[in-house]
Amino acid sequence: MASPSSDRPLSILVRGLDHWFGEGEARKQALFDIDLDIEAGRLNVLVGASGSGKTTLLTLMGCLRRVQSGSIRLLGQELAGADEAALVAARRRLGFIFQAHNLHESLTAMQNVRMGLEVHGPGPMRHWQVACRHVLTLLGLQDRLDYLPGNLSGGQKQRVAIARALVGNPDIIFADEPTAALDKDSALNAVNLLKRLGEERGTTIVMVTHDSKILDLADRIITIDEGRIVDGGRKAG
Repeated sequence: MASPSSDRPLSILVRGLDHWFGEGEARKQALFDIDLDIEAGRLNVLVGASGSGKTTLLTLMGCLRRVQSGSIRLLGQELAGADEAALVAARRRLGFIFQAHNLHESLTAMQNVRMGLEVHGPGPMRHWQVACRHVLTLLGLQDRLDYLPGNLSGGQKQRVAIARALVGNPDIIFADEPTAALDKDSALNAVNLLKRLGEERGTTIVMVTHDSKILDLADRIITIDEGRIVDGGRKAG
């Protein structure tokens, strides 16, 4: 079992998780009997070869796929067998960052980040401009607030996408190769910001990456090979 050893509360508890893709003779198992405990407020990094199951596990924990077999408890909510309303409510407590920035080309940086607040209802939206400006400034984009994506570099677009995930102060952020489009300094700055959120706000980060520079910042590195956790070890400190 890939399990932490401290007394920190758990954000995610996975037990006996299996997952398949395809039907009939084409059906293929992607995850095998995954047990995993994810502590609150930590930067957890999933590593492994392409096709090892990292992104599949990430999307299952993030309510982007339905649990087929086994159990995932996300922030105390059981996802196995949950109806769509429960899954939507769970997603509202999460932030997502993907390698593809998925920005709306007709919206400015501020407006794209604003979309990260819309799922949280009218309360946070009352001060959306202050919140969006704050998080974009943290990511070094204070002079690009009103730029359309077409006028931003690839790295700047990805930082807008990171800002969109952060602006709603989610309990958990799921990130799939979030620094792939960033240069070394921008990548380290972005991940350091995520790590600081974990320390200051208790935000849990679960990240898939092949970026060796990021591994030095991780609190925990979880290795997946051919659909199985082969090392759920913890870094010292």
